[in-house]
Amino acid sequence: MTSSSTARPEVSGGLDATDLRQRLVDLATTSGVKRWDLGAGCSTDTSVQVDRGEPKQMKGAQRSAITVRVWNDQGLVGVTSTSDLSDSGLERALAGARDASAFGNPEDTPAFSPLATAPLAPLEQPLHQPVGILDLLATLKEAERDLLGRHPAIGTVPYNGLSQRSSDRLYLNSEGACRQQRLTTASLYLYARAEETGRKPRSAGAVRLAYGAGSLDIAGCIEEAAARTIAHLDYAPIDTGRYTCVFTPEAFLDLIGAFSSMFNARAVLDGVSLSTRESLGAPVAVPFLSIHDNGLNPGNIGASTFDGEGTPTRRLALVEAGTLRNFLHSEATARAFGVSPTGHAGLGAKVSVGPDWFEIGPAEGAEGGATGLDHGVGDGDPRGLVLIDSLSALHAGVKASQGSFSLPFDGWLIRGGEHRSIEAATVAGDIRQVLQGIVGFEGEAKITPSGLCPHVWVEGLSITGEG
Repeated sequence: MTSSSTARPEVSGGLDATDLRQRLVDLATTSGVKRWDLGAGCSTDTSVQVDRGEPKQMKGAQRSAITVRVWNDQGLVGVTSTSDLSDSGLERALAGARDASAFGNPEDTPAFSPLATAPLAPLEQPLHQPVGILDLLATLKEAERDLLGRHPAIGTVPYNGLSQRSSDRLYLNSEGACRQQRLTTASLYLYARAEETGRKPRSAGAVRLAYGAGSLDIAGCIEEAAARTIAHLDYAPIDTGRYTCVFTPEAFLDLIGAFSSMFNARAVLDGVSLSTRESLGAPVAVPFLSIHDNGLNPGNIGASTFDGEGTPTRRLALVEAGTLRNFLHSEATARAFGVSPTGHAGLGAKVSVGPDWFEIGPAEGAEGGATGLDHGVGDGDPRGLVLIDSLSALHAGVKASQGSFSLPFDGWLIRGGEHRSIEAATVAGDIRQVLQGIVGFEGEAKITPSGLCPHVWVEGLSITGEG
């Protein structure tokens, strides 16, 4: 689908940005409000969960989240939230935001994005009709049955879900911005639990995303969940020490995401980032690493063509050849830095800033370690290599403003050409040392729900065995 700032798209539920904007113009004029904007997200969701062949949960919901901002004659901003898009609901929202503007913070005054009416990049996002909830249930029950039959030790699939969503996003303002995007998405997750007599339970899972439930790679999700779970059955403790570690794409993207405040201009201004204003142009990683934020990548299911302030989404270089090049910006942070907004704002009482979808890999034209790494690296160490499959407790084990982390993980010890699951262990370090300790990449970059990344090799990480 191609979003447009001028077109009048056909959208589910009768939601029409052009009509809504005209109603807001009329209501604002009547209320004496001269400067306003509105951000909205409306969705219809259907989801199912099962437990050993029986329905565990079946849900359907319609959700609306609307934020209205009003600027008064002194330039102060008032914000209100509503879920009522009727004329009376919008009138109350405008009045509430107008009254709240008297208490606005003069030290934090957002403005309209100068790019809120700029052209949007086209995105191919096919729209799918929703599937009946009983069909979703039947599909998930069959997937669970298939996964349970993959190995005698797999006794349950305790976490599972199949869901679909039809959504509309809008951004409107009093200076002519009229953004609208319609999207349909679906997701499947299967997380199996296996247990053998006298052994600890082992778990692993897989996720698939698509634009419609009928397009989900269900067979691939089952296969991946089964293979990962079975691979963890034969486990053993690991000795505490320093190891060369290989991060799967999912694990490395999770780690970078946990420290995304180092690229976040809002965090920089608030003093809660590893970076400062002076960090731009400084080396932060090995010279063959590049990190981009690209919400428009075709692999990003559910990509948005514009952010909460109406700024177009675009590809942004964060780290190029190991050097920090850009921060993620909203309108307010971009104004503070004297640059253009980057399309990473979220609309709210305080405008937030956050990444969309990372692309991580070798820098263009880089030499040394920038392509597939020889498996011989690390073979001279009798302790072997550690393959980190997934990280846990990211909310508790990461100190983003300090750079340190200590995280439980699932993975394998690779020694003498053999893989053996690690019983329980924690990986600890500093993200700055990780970025400087990368020794190469392996394999083709893999598309995941949070970004694009190959396997990443990092030397000298501290592993604490807990077996």
